[in-house]
Amino acid sequence: MSSPLAPRRPVVCGPCSLGDGHLFVLAGPDVLENREMALETAHELKSVAERLGLPLVFKSSYLKANRSSSQAYVGPGLSHGLELLAEIKETTGLPVLTDVHSIEEVEPTSRVADMIQVPAFLSRQTFLIRAVAETGRVVNLKKGQFLAPDDMKLAVEKVTAAGNDQVIVTERGTTFGYHNLVVDMRSLGRMRAIGAPVVFDATHSVQLPSAAEGESGGEREFVALLARAAVAAGVDGVFLETHPDPKSAKCDSASQWPLDSFAGLMETLLALHEVSRQVPA
Repeated sequence: MSSPLAPRRPVVCGPCSLGDGHLFVLAGPDVLENREMALETAHELKSVAERLGLPLVFKSSYLKANRSSSQAYVGPGLSHGLELLAEIKETTGLPVLTDVHSIEEVEPTSRVADMIQVPAFLSRQTFLIRAVAETGRVVNLKKGQFLAPDDMKLAVEKVTAAGNDQVIVTERGTTFGYHNLVVDMRSLGRMRAIGAPVVFDATHSVQLPSAAEGESGGEREFVALLARAAVAAGVDGVFLETHPDPKSAKCDSASQWPLDSFAGLMETLLALHEVSRQVPA
């Protein structure tokens, strides 16, 4: 296995170089709720990123197809959601990331998004991955909760076979019995050996899927702990869903990170990253 701390082949996402040895972050509210909240969050994230010299991609979903209940909030939809993401991109200058759920969504999404995410539950869907890869956008492959880390090599090859080498992989926890996820830190090193930048999803990894009477629960108190461990293990980036008032969030209210605590956590992670870069593998 190659060194778990060696820099990966970087990808270019808007003005950001990701995986070039500097820690980067994919951050934003889990799902778009309204224009005011989305813009408030994006501007605060941009301010923190500029102050800390932190490459940041704004992430939020226009649609949440994987919901525990048919009554759950699913987002503003493709058309309105992409309009809002385009406004965020224009007004803040941040590159944007969102996920797709069907081949039909890929082309319109590629007109706005700098990075397109293949959700964890769809990480084996060959034709969807291929369609995303063919846009030429950066592809974020989230590792399925049911996959071994080594299996992500095959998903990455589906992207590169389409002529796109701009791909990253994201760990978001593995199913561990009912209503629970566990993070095997060895998976971060195994995925880094594939050759793509590796991201750790600190907020989805603390989810308790479908454990809260029709919706997912979560253990937000472990977000910072797991993020610190992943950065110490040598990941290239961190995925962190953040909200101005997590308790009132329309999705994943138990696991999103408070926006007013975002800067403090990032300062800690950047300090840890500097240490991890100096540690021999």
